[in-house]
Amino acid sequence: MTTVTFIGAGSAVFAKNLAGDILQRPALKNATIRLMDINPQRLEESELIIGKMAKTLGGHAKIETYTDQRRALAGTDFVVCCFQVGGYEPCTVTDFEVPKKFGLRQTIADTLGIGGIMRGLRTVPVLWSICEDLMEVAPNAIVMQYVNPMAINTWAIGAKFPSIQQVGLCHSVQGTAEELAKDLDIPIGDIRYQCAGINHMAFYKYFEQRQPDGSYKDLYPALKQGYLEGRFPKAGWNPRCPNKVRYEMFTRLGYFVTESSEHFAEYVPYFIKRDRPDLIEKFGIPLDEYPKRCVEQVERWTKQAQEYRDAEEVVVKPSHEYASEIVNSVITGEPSVIYGNFPNKGNIPQLPDGCAIEVPTLVDANGLQPTVVEDIPPQLIALMRTNINVQDLTVQALLTENPEHIYHAAMLDPHTAAELDLDQIWDLTHDLLAAHGDWLPEWARPEQRKSA
Repeated sequence: MTTVTFIGAGSAVFAKNLAGDILQRPALKNATIRLMDINPQRLEESELIIGKMAKTLGGHAKIETYTDQRRALAGTDFVVCCFQVGGYEPCTVTDFEVPKKFGLRQTIADTLGIGGIMRGLRTVPVLWSICEDLMEVAPNAIVMQYVNPMAINTWAIGAKFPSIQQVGLCHSVQGTAEELAKDLDIPIGDIRYQCAGINHMAFYKYFEQRQPDGSYKDLYPALKQGYLEGRFPKAGWNPRCPNKVRYEMFTRLGYFVTESSEHFAEYVPYFIKRDRPDLIEKFGIPLDEYPKRCVEQVERWTKQAQEYRDAEEVVVKPSHEYASEIVNSVITGEPSVIYGNFPNKGNIPQLPDGCAIEVPTLVDANGLQPTVVEDIPPQLIALMRTNINVQDLTVQALLTENPEHIYHAAMLDPHTAAELDLDQIWDLTHDLLAAHGDWLPEWARPEQRKSA
């Protein structure tokens, strides 16, 4: 019997969608779903919702709940990590409000930048604790982690627990492909592409449409022309962000990046500038976007949770997340191809060994088999390295417990460095570390001094 453990199952909607994807697979309809969370109320809500969903699907799935991580992991086959250490309050609020005092504005702040660094410091120790338990109670389990900062997390797990089978999963590759297909009015099933890079900064090496004679047509010229003529981007899924940042970068680099414009605007030094409000307006950059989403999600969840409680059935639509494909392919041997994040073992020879890379990945009964992607254009590799520098120093801080590397990571962050001088960066980093307090490892809590 296949067992899938969700760590952070209190993320009820996400856990419901992933569990629903799994239980809709014929080979997995009788799987055991273990739900673990430290919040008893959210855990109870997830149990209720996923239990109703499993009953609606008509299988004989077994739903179990745990508040003890080690017990939840014992003997499991797969682990899904979907938690947020420190939550929206207090930690996300802190990641936004403290930088604002220094004039540093952010959009999402969960992947890179000063907010992503802090989130990595909070999150990696928890992921390491999961790996420690797995080494003793389920060493062959496959870890599928949906937690940000994805690249920092994946790198840190690979560096400290190289024998753990892990993959970082995101929906930016398949999600962006669908967005571009809608802009072009072409069915996504008629498009093929290859993508590679680092999480949230992977690029489509090609993006092509199948022709009636079996050949393929390059769609990049049509995308570029549509943007220059003002026809693209069309209205995206987020009405607060018109997706212009990525199209603008596409015209400069020649290749389209996978992650959203609201994310990408803070991965580079070109768009968010406190003395250039015209740029914010021109490119439609939604500052403070993630806190807005969090508030909206809390309000929406309050309503949804009651609706689920009152409903006799919970109907599930398939999502485009990769978790169920992985479980199904490993269990049945039926091959699939996903885009996964792994420590680099020559998969992208142009990037450093050990860093987290995102590449096409074959999955079958042999497990996860990331492919090799070569000859990525040099301008893309160079841009990736600006982000890898920050990820590397954050991981080094965690591995060596050297707090100075936290400051070094902030110093090399593209957006932070574009807005603040060195003294400001040092003071901001100190103040954030102090504000997070016990949410951080003890070694990362600052001394009284504020300057190097």
